[in-house]
Amino acid sequence: MMMAPATASKASRTIVIVGAGQAGAQAAFTLREQGFAGRIVLLGNESQAPYQRPPLSKGFLERALSVDRLYLRPLSFYATNNIELKLHAQVDGIDRREGRVRIHGSAAVPYDRLLLATGSRPRTLDLPGSRGADVHYLHGVQDALALRAKIQDGRRIAIVGGGYIGLEVAAVARSVGAEVTVLEREARVLSRVTSPPISEFFARAHLARGVSVRCATQVREFAGGERLESLVCEHGDVKAHVALVGVGAEPNVELARDAGLDCDDGIVVDAHCRTADPDIFAAGDCTRHWNAALARRLRLESVQNAVGQATTAASNMIGKTCRYDEVPWFWSNQYQYKLQSAGCPAGYDEIEERGDPVAGSFALIYRRGGVLLAVDAVNLPREYMAVRKELAEQVRREGTGDSHRQVSSEQRVA
Repeated sequence: MMMAPATASKASRTIVIVGAGQAGAQAAFTLREQGFAGRIVLLGNESQAPYQRPPLSKGFLERALSVDRLYLRPLSFYATNNIELKLHAQVDGIDRREGRVRIHGSAAVPYDRLLLATGSRPRTLDLPGSRGADVHYLHGVQDALALRAKIQDGRRIAIVGGGYIGLEVAAVARSVGAEVTVLEREARVLSRVTSPPISEFFARAHLARGVSVRCATQVREFAGGERLESLVCEHGDVKAHVALVGVGAEPNVELARDAGLDCDDGIVVDAHCRTADPDIFAAGDCTRHWNAALARRLRLESVQNAVGQATTAASNMIGKTCRYDEVPWFWSNQYQYKLQSAGCPAGYDEIEERGDPVAGSFALIYRRGGVLLAVDAVNLPREYMAVRKELAEQVRREGTGDSHRQVSSEQRVA
């Protein structure tokens, strides 16, 4: 059960933000934009200033963007706005009684309000050979640099996982002439995030460009020793020089859990992004929240969710009263196609098609019992924006109060 918020008059002198990703940085920006004049400490465990992650599997991977183009703000911005950005900061624990954050090898930092924006990490495979130097995961800049150095013309790339990241990397790798095989455990690609017609459209797009797409395939081993040679699967091996594993993400909840905060596949927060401790908030990939648009609790992995929750949390940490009730939206770029999605199609019983799938410009609108649920649009931005606006208006009409009405299927999206 969530506790009532503490008064903001004395509790907002120092705000510490753990995690310098999209959510953490956005919270710091919002605090200054909304006039907070107290101390802001932004703690990140990477060497780079806060940066965008979506381009890592898109423009950055195909060398269309440099590292400095990823930064959310120039490094000078933080000093100019009196935001104490501490990089290489490994947070060891939270002392809720004393109101302090313990940092490895450094002095503890006191807080009046604390925001946990700890994000998520790639889910790993515990298989023979899975720790080899040619088996990659894609999460940060260094991961992307290591992977793109190996994606070359004629190289064999095996991608384990047919979600957004796997298919985006497949498109980049194929565009530079690599031989690409996508191995998906489920019966179709993008099965966690969209409907069969969209899955089929993108599977055909990859097949038409020479990508081998193998669904209902379970990887058993990464074979070859020092250098990867093949992936051993249930129904035949796949030769590969490089493998990328993209099989989902896990929330970084250890700090919150060890501090005694409620966690359930994410740090549990209310509609104000507050945890069970009135002085501790959480935002982004690491949270599990009530989503009014989808009428259930869930965890989302998306830039939109990170920015929206961070903005809401920042406002509430300085004494305002804001609710997070945005309609989830996502996008993916593969070849010349841009997929834009809003809402969640789980449980739909009707699909309305607009546009022309054969021409590669269409939208699918999902409803259940006549009620609008979601939209998937491929190269049809006007239809996408119109339906997304309708979804938002629907949420406002129905109200945003926490409800116990749930749907059976859950969706985690990146």
